[in-house]
Amino acid sequence: MKLTKRLHSCVQLEKDGRVLVIDPGAFSEPDAGLGADVLLVTHEHPDHYEEGRLRAALDANPGAALWTLRSVAEKLAGSYPGRVHTVGHGDAFEAAGFDVRVHGELHAEIHPDMSRITNVGYLVDGSLFHPGDALTVPGVPVDTLMLPVHAPWNKIAEVIDYLREVKPRRAIDIHDAYLADLARPVYDNVLGALGGTDHGRLTAGEARDL
Repeated sequence: MKLTKRLHSCVQLEKDGRVLVIDPGAFSEPDAGLGADVLLVTHEHPDHYEEGRLRAALDANPGAALWTLRSVAEKLAGSYPGRVHTVGHGDAFEAAGFDVRVHGELHAEIHPDMSRITNVGYLVDGSLFHPGDALTVPGVPVDTLMLPVHAPWNKIAEVIDYLREVKPRRAIDIHDAYLADLARPVYDNVLGALGGTDHGRLTAGEARDL
């Protein structure tokens, strides 16, 4: 599989000429979902879900389909009959040659006074795990963990503990649009020293073979 990092939490995976895109939200490139055969969305927050980007991707490729949680699926299912699928924790499916398993149920807590929405993470081909906005431990071996490195709902100590618990072979940053370039070396050094795994980051558009 080839991984291409897009802006913020959006990632693109390619295998055997097919393309899977996770979370082409409002913080990702306007064309982030274009060319996708499979679209996955973790939750309804706009930095992960942007309706226009999803519609553009589904319109551009009549064979493309979307898998997501109910709150997002309900917004699009009527426009794309048979192409929008609702998933939840424990589900598994095959799409365009990718094996996907769903882990997680709730968005991480931002504040006790704020209700928690649904959030699901995706394990692709038993290898790469994208947790969305949660520190979900899938409970199975993970080769590549897409790591939410900076968000209103987390702190660096929690990110370190998450790395130690999941124990991936490598971790690559996502959810990084809020993090200033000036602070990146601080995060890199701390996560590299204390996370217990190979930690790195890709710039938007940079690719890596997994």
